[in-house]
Amino acid sequence: MNITQQLEQIFGSRLKENESMSQHTNFRIGGPAKWFVEVKTIEELQHTIRIAGENDLKYFVFGGGSNMLVNDNGFDGIMIKIAMRDIQIKETTVRAEAGALSGVLARTTAQAGLSGLTWAATLPGTIGGAVRGNAGCFGGETKDGLVFVEVLRKGNVFKLEKEELEMSYRHSAIKNSKDIVLSATFELEQGDPEKLKEEINQQIEKRKSSQPFDAGSAGCLFKNYKIKDDEDLQRISEKLDIPDEMSAVRSMSVGWLIDKMDLKGKKIGNAQVSDKHGNFVLNSGNATADHVVQLVAFIKTRARDKYGILLEEEIEYVGF
Repeated sequence: MNITQQLEQIFGSRLKENESMSQHTNFRIGGPAKWFVEVKTIEELQHTIRIAGENDLKYFVFGGGSNMLVNDNGFDGIMIKIAMRDIQIKETTVRAEAGALSGVLARTTAQAGLSGLTWAATLPGTIGGAVRGNAGCFGGETKDGLVFVEVLRKGNVFKLEKEELEMSYRHSAIKNSKDIVLSATFELEQGDPEKLKEEINQQIEKRKSSQPFDAGSAGCLFKNYKIKDDEDLQRISEKLDIPDEMSAVRSMSVGWLIDKMDLKGKKIGNAQVSDKHGNFVLNSGNATADHVVQLVAFIKTRARDKYGILLEEEIEYVGF
């Protein structure tokens, strides 16, 4: 059997060929995936990866498509979207499968009167991706309340305690491995459902007032710049008047930095730096991945040449 026939045995009519990835990413950008599948069980995932291995095929596993930029030429392999989305709550313990949307998990736990995940109400993407990159916003991070995760490693399911994940700012050990997150288990605290609901509403309003929602984007494009030491702070302070709150925590907002570089609204092709938030690059209409790559390079070069600051992307490049 050829590869298409092997995948059809697992997915039937759910298998898609030459599927445009622009339909599956928040950027609304990306060429066709040779094969595209949504896995709904661990077994489907195991079988798909086995087929890829036996046929020496590339594969890429993703969740919500919120943090990735796919090449205009597409992906010559199997795109695997995690569609396992079950959420289970037992007293204060919450288990969410990797495909569960972060926002849905935040609302579900708040409705159950559990405190600890309301910060994730406006977080795009899925729990699997959030664990992998220790996603965070509004003062919260995925590692907060996380107890352990289940991962697929070389075809087998393993349980990893939080300490084994080595989670830090926008990073976990999973990024340096081939492990695939299957589920995450959190231990939360009892709270007032009405107060938690109000917290979520406040965060939604704050997000609407400070970030763009009217165009495709991958959220914050760059990681905030971590000031290395006093010498680094002094060097940058000679060129930039860094706000005290940033100096105190040794972390510089890249949105603020891009604003200081007068790059809000900067456009290459149809990729544009948001006028509302400097760390958002928007698809202002039929932007290509190449437009985004050029704009990212322009911003990084400006930051390096003007302030000696090396910016690092949060997004993942696929098919490049």
